Amino acid sequence: MNTHLSILNELKQGNYKVLARALTLVENDIAPSDLILTNLDTLSGAVVIGITGPPGAGKSTLVNALTGQLVGDGKRVAILAIDPTSPFNFGSLLGDRIRMAAQFNHPDVFIRSLATRGALGGISAKTIEMVDVLKASNFDVILIETVGVGQSEVEIAGLADKTVVVLVPESGDEIQNIKSGLMEVADCFVVNKADRDGADVFANNLSKMIHQGVKSVPVIKTVADQGIGIPELVKWIERPVKNENQRKVFLVAEKVWKIIQHRKMQTIDKIRLHDEIQAALLKDDFNVYRFTENFIKSAG
Repeated sequence: MNTHLSILNELKQGNYKVLARALTLVENDIAPSDLILTNLDTLSGAVVIGITGPPGAGKSTLVNALTGQLVGDGKRVAILAIDPTSPFNFGSLLGDRIRMAAQFNHPDVFIRSLATRGALGGISAKTIEMVDVLKASNFDVILIETVGVGQSEVEIAGLADKTVVVLVPESGDEIQNIKSGLMEVADCFVVNKADRDGADVFANNLSKMIHQGVKSVPVIKTVADQGIGIPELVKWIERPVKNENQRKVFLVAEKVWKIIQHRKMQTIDKIRLHDEIQAALLKDDFNVYRFTENFIKSAG
């Protein structure tokens, strides 16, 4: 089971143990990860759904509810949950998965957590590669839950066939920020925790704002922990994906750019960088540009 061809064959058969191993190989650049990636068949029928939005919007609860509905409809679901990596100790929280505990032992559900590895927007080249490995398996739906900070809301659009932006009624004060950033990438807005005060007003204001844009985006109200609105959201997810050629070219170009960045940065050891900066800062003549130039030369 060590050859890339046998691994790829087992992926297609839906072998979760081999899938978990393949993801670990790819995540850590362990042979034969390069052969696995270059021989992937990613033209499967799996639809990739990005779930993003601010912290506290209930994304994990929504993913849990969606998964329950989808597997109830006979679908096989993969979940890739992206967690923030600490900039101080390079560790990842990976704690949000407790909310998906109900799905862990379901035979048609596969859950994997992934650290951001310092990617500013939460989407690293490893995210791209691991999603492609999941697409090479036999899932019907792949759900990607992002950390919902920085540029991850925008970057997720480069990975997903459809992007769901999750908000809560209290997001009303952020309407202008939503208008400037998320409007372009959102294929659907979900107003979660819609049993709270102000939910109807917020959803109506959001709908009015959307109608001023160039594309029609649905607004769906949910109470994820009670299953309210989930069937409607699943129905939207199951609609055929529209392939706009220009958008696809742009998104694939962004994907390749991300992979190139990762490959070019592979020789940069961030922990060594941290250690060398710590030592360099003790010198009175420290200059960040001179340090950077010397570090690049030594890394090359």
